[in-house]
Amino acid sequence: MKLRKSAKRFLTIILIIAIIIGGYFAYKTFIDNGEVKEVKVIHRIPKYGYELKDNKDSRYKKMFYQLEKILKKSDVSEEKYVKKISEMFIYDFYTLSNKSAKTDIGGTDFVYNKILDNFILNAEDTYYKYVESNIYNQRHQDLPKVTDIKIDNVEKTSFKYDDKEEKTKTKYDDKEDTEAYKVKVSWKYNSGKYDSYQNEATLVFIHDGIKLVLVELQ
Repeated sequence: MKLRKSAKRFLTIILIIAIIIGGYFAYKTFIDNGEVKEVKVIHRIPKYGYELKDNKDSRYKKMFYQLEKILKKSDVSEEKYVKKISEMFIYDFYTLSNKSAKTDIGGTDFVYNKILDNFILNAEDTYYKYVESNIYNQRHQDLPKVTDIKIDNVEKTSFKYDDKEEKTKTKYDDKEDTEAYKVKVSWKYNSGKYDSYQNEATLVFIHDGIKLVLVELQ
C-alpha cells in the first residue's frame, strides 16, 4: 500500500524535527555544558618560553609559579631551576589521572625540541598506551597520580648531543655540554595499587641558550 503525498510530507517533517532535537541535545551534552573546552594559555614566562595552560591542575600551577619566581631572580640559581623543572616533569609525565587521552603526554614543555617527536611516540607506545579517552569526562579507568616527589641528587656532567636534524647531520654537528645536569628523582603514587609502576628516574638536562632542556630519561 502506497502512502499519500500528505502522509509522506508529514513523516519527512517529523524526521527533520527529530534530527533538530537530537542535534540540540548533543550540543547541550557535549559542548554547551563545558565538557569539551579549548585549552587556553593563562600565564607565560616569556624569556624562557614556558606556558601555563588552564587544563593543568592546582598542584602543577603552584609549581609553575614557583618556577617563575626562581627565573625572575637577577642571578638565577641553575640548581634550583633544574630541581624545579625535574619535579614538574615527573609530576606531569607520570600522573595519568588528569590526562584526556593517550596522546595527552605530560612534561613535553621541558623536552629538547630535537627529540620531542620521538619522545612523544615512545610515550604513546609505552607508559601512555592504555590510557582511555576522557574527552567528555566519561572515563571510569583508575589511573595513577604522583604525590610525593624527592630530588635525591643533582650533579654536573658532560653530555654529547646532536645539534642538527638527521637529514643534514654530519660528523661535525655533535656538540658537548660540559655543564649539563644529571638529576636523580624518586616519587610515590596516590595508591599502593601502583607499586609496580616506575617510581625513580635519572634525568639529564643540557643548555639550550639560557634554558635547560631534558635530553635523557632513564
